[in-house]
Amino acid sequence: MAKKAEPQKEILLKIYNTLFSAFGPQHWWPGDTPFEVAVGAILTQNTNWGNVERAINNLKKENVLNAKALHEMPHKELASLIRPAGYFNIKAKRLKEFLGFLANHYKGSMKKMKAEDADSLRKELLAVKGIGPETADSMLLYALNKPVFVVDAYTKRVLHRHNLISEKATYHEIQELFHKNIPLDIKLFNEYHALIVGVGKDYCKPKPKCEGCPLKGVRWPGDKAKGI
Repeated sequence: MAKKAEPQKEILLKIYNTLFSAFGPQHWWPGDTPFEVAVGAILTQNTNWGNVERAINNLKKENVLNAKALHEMPHKELASLIRPAGYFNIKAKRLKEFLGFLANHYKGSMKKMKAEDADSLRKELLAVKGIGPETADSMLLYALNKPVFVVDAYTKRVLHRHNLISEKATYHEIQELFHKNIPLDIKLFNEYHALIVGVGKDYCKPKPKCEGCPLKGVRWPGDKAKGI
């Protein structure tokens, strides 16, 4: 991690303020209940949100978008309902793993789960087969209102291109960059991640579209990255 924490703080807040001025509030994460958000966090792995919405709508139409119904549902039926999200057999298994965890540890209650502290919950979620750091942190932030910053491919790409991190920076290093330099605030983390996704989808693509990007010219000063 770089020693110059203050400039990191300044540029991270500048990025946030610039994106918020350009895009406004993002109203993330879409979901009517904490359980729906948790299901969406698993279904969104390796696909876009439009496909996830179709899968979740299938569950809603069958009136089974609750922990008990999905936990008791046969794997084949669940896989069929979530087919639009892609990798449906794998995701059905991952959902079943999470549902088993929720039933065994918290009696199927997201409310009981929310009462646990963030660090303990994160360790428990990462021990569930099929749940990695991004999925676990999405659940913690968006479903359980814990101040945990979510790092995704957009985050890494945007920060690397603006000289805040190296290309080899790990998930934990990038997350710590946010945790140590901006307030540990649920609303701020929620909005910041959503704004990064917005600029990543519209401008900071694998082939960058820098013209018109609100972050054009926002960089750590100097020729080489001064970040982690």
